[in-house]
Amino acid sequence: SAKDMKHRLGFLLQKSDSCDYSSSQGKKEKISSSQRVSQEEVRKWADSLENLIHHDRGLAAFRAFLKSEYSEENIDFWVSCEDYKKTKSPAKLSPKARKIYDEFISVQATKEVNLDSCTREKTSHNMLEPTLSCFDEAQRKIFTLMEKDSYRRFLKSPYYLDLVSPPGAGCRPENCKRSHTHTLDCNSNIISQCA
Repeated sequence: SAKDMKHRLGFLLQKSDSCDYSSSQGKKEKISSSQRVSQEEVRKWADSLENLIHHDRGLAAFRAFLKSEYSEENIDFWVSCEDYKKTKSPAKLSPKARKIYDEFISVQATKEVNLDSCTREKTSHNMLEPTLSCFDEAQRKIFTLMEKDSYRRFLKSPYYLDLVSPPGAGCRPENCKRSHTHTLDCNSNIISQCA
């Protein structure tokens, strides 16, 4: 009945909330001091987008930030292209290329990235005979877009600022911020929530 269904949904929602809390608590506890990112490393992330996204924890923090802005498709595309370039088997090139194209570039793409028509057309043409470099231009454009836009906002966001604050700063109200999807803890358990 409708009443039973409502009760079940309410129960499931309560259960998923408690699971979310306990799993994020568990992830926080798993981070040992050896896994924490040094302040020096975090500061390097401000030097360049390259430094940030070539560090596992930096990439996780940046992805969490992009997710909060509903633009994680950009970093997902960039990561997919990096992975694609490591493909060893020629037989796997075409299916992998098609998957990336369908997911990020085609008109019906589920996570369509913002490319100019010229780059999109060239990438479509490259799909006729995929090579390891067939997404290079599109990947470069998306990297530049992130670098000029979202990366600059990331450096001013709690996702970065909470990580770069000195370890002894403690948890002050101005350091502890809440976003609609994540709880940002002081000094950095944010990475563990997003990794």
